[in-house]
Amino acid sequence: MDETKYFQNLHQATIGDKFLVKKVAIRGELKRRLLDLGFVQNSIIEVLKTSPLGDPTSYRVAGTVIALRKEESQLIYGEVLSS
Repeated sequence: MDETKYFQNLHQATIGDKFLVKKVAIRGELKRRLLDLGFVQNSIIEVLKTSPLGDPTSYRVAGTVIALRKEESQLIYGEVLSS
């Protein structure tokens, strides 16, 4: 069963939202890098800002700011905690 249909993806969160990660559906080297940076299950991500053209978006996770492209953030699933 695909539990991702019950969650939002990170790209759907808006600036100022806090997002609770439930699943990272990315594969390969990028998944390993994101896990190393703190994009793990039950971590809290804060949506900081979007670039002037709308992509990428910057996020704060485990004290680090990282920018992700839309196609990457659409594969990180969870729920918005607050705005």
